[in-house]
Amino acid sequence: MNNFYDIIIKPVLSEKSYDGIPNKRYVFNVQKTATKPQIKMAIESIFGVKVDKVNTVRVQGKIKRMGKTEGRRPDVKKAYVTLTKDSKAIEFFESLS
Repeated sequence: MNNFYDIIIKPVLSEKSYDGIPNKRYVFNVQKTATKPQIKMAIESIFGVKVDKVNTVRVQGKIKRMGKTEGRRPDVKKAYVTLTKDSKAIEFFESLS
C-alpha cells in the first residue's frame, strides 16, 4: 500500500470547489489507481477528520496546440470528499471560505 501522502496529490481550488466548503465538501486530485477506501483513510489520517462519503471522477486531459503540433494535458482523477456533520472542518480551507 502507498503512503497516504502519495495518494492525495493536491487540493483543487476552483469556484466550484469553493462553493462546497461551507457544506464540508472538498475536492482533491488523487492518484489514478487510488480506490475510494484508500482515499477515505488518507483524508482521515492526514487531516484528522471523519469522512462520510467519497465520490470520484476521472477527467480526460484537454487537447492543446502550439502551432502545428498538438498534444494533450495529462488525465487526472478527482475525489469529492464529504465530511460528517459532527466532524471538524479541514483547517487548510478555513481561510478560503
